[in-house]
Amino acid sequence: MDESAAVPDGPRSPGGRSRGGGDGRVRTGDTGRIEDALTAPLIDAVRDLGGYGGLVYLRSRDRRSLVLALVTGVPRSLLKTWWRVPVGGALPMAEAYRRDETLWLPDERATMVRFPHFTAGLPYSFGSAYRPVRAGGEVVGVLVVLRSAARSPLDADAVEPALRPAGQVMEERLTRLAAGPPVTGSAAYRIEYDGEPVGVRLPTPAVQPVRVGLIDWDLDTDRCTADDEALALLGIGRADFGGTMADIEARVSPDDLHELRASRHDALTLGRVRCRHFRVRDDSAGDEEAGYRPVELWGHLVRGGTGSDRILVGALVDSGSGFTAAEAAERLPDGLFSLDQDGRLTYANRRCEELLGGGREALLGRYPWEVITWLRDPAYEDRYRAAMLSQEQVSFLVRHPAGNWLSFVLYPDVHGLTGRVHPTGPPTGAEAGREAGSAAGPVPEAAAVAPSPGPVAAARAGALYHVVQMASVLTQAVTVEDVCRAVSEQLLPAFGVRELALYTVREGRMYLLWESGYPEGFLAPFEGVTLDTQLPGVHALTTRLPLFFESPEDLSLAYPGITLDRMSAWSFLPLIASGHPVGSCILGWDTPHRFTADERSALTALSGLAAQALERARLYDAESAVARGLQEGLLPHRLPAVEGLRTTGRYLPGTQGMAIGGDWYDVITTGRGVALVIGDVEGHSVGAAAVMGQLRSAVHAFAASEWPPQEVITHTNRHLAELEADVCATCCYIELDPRTGRAFAVRAGHPPPLLRHPDGHAEMLDLVGGVMLGVQTDAVYPVTALTLAPGSVLALYTDGLVEQPGSDIETGIEEVRRCLADTPADSVDHLADRLVRTARRARERPDDVALLLTAYR
Repeated sequence: MDESAAVPDGPRSPGGRSRGGGDGRVRTGDTGRIEDALTAPLIDAVRDLGGYGGLVYLRSRDRRSLVLALVTGVPRSLLKTWWRVPVGGALPMAEAYRRDETLWLPDERATMVRFPHFTAGLPYSFGSAYRPVRAGGEVVGVLVVLRSAARSPLDADAVEPALRPAGQVMEERLTRLAAGPPVTGSAAYRIEYDGEPVGVRLPTPAVQPVRVGLIDWDLDTDRCTADDEALALLGIGRADFGGTMADIEARVSPDDLHELRASRHDALTLGRVRCRHFRVRDDSAGDEEAGYRPVELWGHLVRGGTGSDRILVGALVDSGSGFTAAEAAERLPDGLFSLDQDGRLTYANRRCEELLGGGREALLGRYPWEVITWLRDPAYEDRYRAAMLSQEQVSFLVRHPAGNWLSFVLYPDVHGLTGRVHPTGPPTGAEAGREAGSAAGPVPEAAAVAPSPGPVAAARAGALYHVVQMASVLTQAVTVEDVCRAVSEQLLPAFGVRELALYTVREGRMYLLWESGYPEGFLAPFEGVTLDTQLPGVHALTTRLPLFFESPEDLSLAYPGITLDRMSAWSFLPLIASGHPVGSCILGWDTPHRFTADERSALTALSGLAAQALERARLYDAESAVARGLQEGLLPHRLPAVEGLRTTGRYLPGTQGMAIGGDWYDVITTGRGVALVIGDVEGHSVGAAAVMGQLRSAVHAFAASEWPPQEVITHTNRHLAELEADVCATCCYIELDPRTGRAFAVRAGHPPPLLRHPDGHAEMLDLVGGVMLGVQTDAVYPVTALTLAPGSVLALYTDGLVEQPGSDIETGIEEVRRCLADTPADSVDHLADRLVRTARRARERPDDVALLLTAYR
């Protein structure tokens, strides 16, 4: 099978990269994955534009986000902040997606001018190109190519032609993937993605091996045999080896699983595997955090004698040792080291060991700034980030704890970087306690950082950048809960915080809004304290000054008798918005923490941003409550009692936006029986709720006039068009005669109803449908006749009940159908509660939910 035409297994979207397919497993070499279709054209796009890295974003299931699906040439970890971006955000990939046009940003300056938030999160020098990715003529994502700004300038007119071939291949493959053969629950997959990004390596030259192990891989059964050397390279004991590829996959780095899986495709299509690189866990150090050992896979396909016709006879090669170049490196007077793409050390010569004061065994497979304590300043890790994302030489000076100075020079490429370290004299005008560094040029004459005495918690790299990024996130937070979650999720990792509490002030008292990391019940005694209480969080608010305590002794000295928990350092930040006190933010560190001047300034600025966002969110919540009241007033408070029928309705608002929407239901008595109606106006706003009210009134008026079902929907369609509301709506209208069970149904773009028969089995009704309301003024809506038997239950619902991120609507309908069949129908209220239980318990509901049940007796 051609890789681009393959279809994923299981009832999920092709991008839904869960850890398994339909049976909960992921098999090595599975075809039909997004990475299978996009890997080759992504690599071609990087090559054609002369870039060093590439990304592919695909739309999410709910269409509100772009999700990073594929990464090559750049470590996934460096892009963690950008794994998921809002479609409506002020970001280059989002703009290329929305406007369906190629975007070229040649350097950092151009990016800063157009997208300052993006530059704040990635403040490095590089160029980038963004081209929409299509499937069947529809934009489904964005192709991104990163290019070194130091290379010769590229004319903007040359970008689109350079990316067009790869883009066309992507479109062809995704179109075939979306239209592939059906699987369980779906006739065809739509292109979407909600998983983690897949790391794909750019082609790399092979190296001469030293250690070689042999394996035989049965491609049909995924069984394999391996000799002792192969098992040693994989770190698997003979007694622990189960003889399956799953045992080997468990040892492979998650970033490199695709390389191992791609070996299957190479073997089946080319008859051989040539130098596939991946990393395997190395537990030899015995520490809690294992390192990784690079290996290569070579092999060729042979025909087996029995049982299977396809066996890969392969060799595992240890590419992390035995380089002849290492002998030359050992003779140099300077220290040399190599980091892989992710920043872990793969090689260091003896001189490097001497200068850094750390053994190679302790460093291999680790981040140098985590093993060597005096390199833990975030500025040093940031030099690695700058080198990898700019693909330019970076140099900086460091003052060793012994007092001597060291010069570091980093030489990056797409697979990692090589570093050189050597002794040097202090820079001109150096002052103890300062750090010097520069990128892509000579070392400036500035001072370097001297290590601080005493135990100090390691600062996190890029902390200030995370704070700036949080400011961008706060602009998108809508509710008070959104703001609290954004502050917690951004602030905790940025500063290494272990505890966080957000308090608000109401009527002269402090009340907890959000907490994270505190022991259960610890904050209970502080709930509702008055503003004259002798507590640091209260004093920070009343004095409007931040308080910082670097040890428990400092806090106890300032506030004798205060209850302490396991934390060792604290900051108490006032939340002030436009001169108005909003509350306090309390942060706790589990180790002694020295607050630098920059960190104090950043935290203080952050508290102001959080206060403004909280004040705005509180106003929004108040307005939203009014809007929800409006919507509740538009929905029926009580359904009419109809002889022979039992009806009940349920409505759940969405949890995003205004948390209101345009879903509605109604039961209308007519001269011929009763009309059962459900509808959904697009959007989640007061406007959507208002249009819903107008449509409900129109349907009610047309039905009460005893017009036949098709006339009711036809006139409602024209009415919506005349409103010029620029919205569409779906509707399902069923007129039922309670005396005979005879019914006539009309469907306008709405999900099909479900019918539970008296014997308990349930089915989806195949109703002929028309277009959505408001799309075509002269649309025709066909009528479907059906008959309900006594004891039947009819379920009308909106798409919010059956659509969930990461799964298709057919799967959702099937789940509701099974629930309808499996739940006793003695009580329609109990049945309705059971059908909406999953949606009610969901933390996030992208859409609102409406349900109307009718039991025919």
